[in-house]
Amino acid sequence: MEHKIVTLLARHNLTITTAESCTGGLIAATLVNVPGISSHLGAGYITYSNEAKETLLGVSRKTLEQYGAVSRQTAEEMARGARRAAGADLSVVSTGIAGPDGGTKEKPVGLVYLACAYKNGVNVERRLFDGDRQAVRSASVEAALALVLRVIQQEYE
Repeated sequence: MEHKIVTLLARHNLTITTAESCTGGLIAATLVNVPGISSHLGAGYITYSNEAKETLLGVSRKTLEQYGAVSRQTAEEMARGARRAAGADLSVVSTGIAGPDGGTKEKPVGLVYLACAYKNGVNVERRLFDGDRQAVRSASVEAALALVLRVIQQEYE
């Protein structure tokens, strides 16, 4: 999937950035596996802490306090902020609870919000993945890349 994304980025002369919490850089690392990505990926952000989300991406403290780091609202603000900070055409974001700890009844382990910002808006997805920490992170990367692919196909093809 990452090869198809890089091909489409090149075809449409697009740039992309990443802002990752629960995936800790795995989305960027997966894209970097593809030769030619350097022309399209100028920056990636690992914003594991709320402070990093605020400082690097401009996520509102009010949003973090009201909705939490793992929320649709935070994912959307991360996506808009990453796109703006990097000056990129697209951004892809992950924020979630990979486990094994940190889950609650309202926000269980495996809950992940993914977002992709582009010229006309932001698509946000709420996903719930099964498995251990690594399985949740791997599934999050695959789902994030699928989201990017859909956005490029819908908005730029």
